[in-house]
Amino acid sequence: MRPLSFLFLIMVTAISHAEQFVLFDVTFPFTKADADNATPSKSHYYVKGPMLNAQRPKDWTAPVDYRNGTVHVRLEIIEKPTGGEPTIWNVCYIPNKGQGHGYGCIATDVYKEKGVYEKDLDMTKFWQNNDIVWSEGIKEMHLVIKDNSGGNGHAHKRPDHEKFFPTKIRMTLIQVSKGAKYDPKQVPNLPQAGDRK
Repeated sequence: MRPLSFLFLIMVTAISHAEQFVLFDVTFPFTKADADNATPSKSHYYVKGPMLNAQRPKDWTAPVDYRNGTVHVRLEIIEKPTGGEPTIWNVCYIPNKGQGHGYGCIATDVYKEKGVYEKDLDMTKFWQNNDIVWSEGIKEMHLVIKDNSGGNGHAHKRPDHEKFFPTKIRMTLIQVSKGAKYDPKQVPNLPQAGDRK
């Protein structure tokens, strides 16, 4: 029979790992041709199938509540045209079951240069978050490159599209449960503070 201290350690470890999970971690180049030829929608990069964490929960409300938690967005701009054109990515949750418009989107911060941009967002406060049936889980994610003019500012539509393309980014989304705090040390393959490149 195992000692109670051992069993307690196992329980604590399981709980700590349940506090967050990586939904996806993708690195990709994106050209004007990629944006023009994306289907079914232009300027979209589709994260689905094996690009999504296969261990993501089927139910985001229980037994661990991710629906009322936060999402940590880590955006690393590896390549970007010079000139400092303000750019943003919409990041849309596509559920297995939707209602209303059937999906919801968060947004990265506006950026002008290469670098790493991070932010935490409340899962109950982003655009159309209530149009997702969270107990049914997430099917795929759509990443949309835009200018900073608002909803219809898709980068491929711009006459000066060379200010946006080609680009290369790494985007990592970490879902954090209600009441928990994002811990970068739990994210695999993530540069930690103090790491040298």
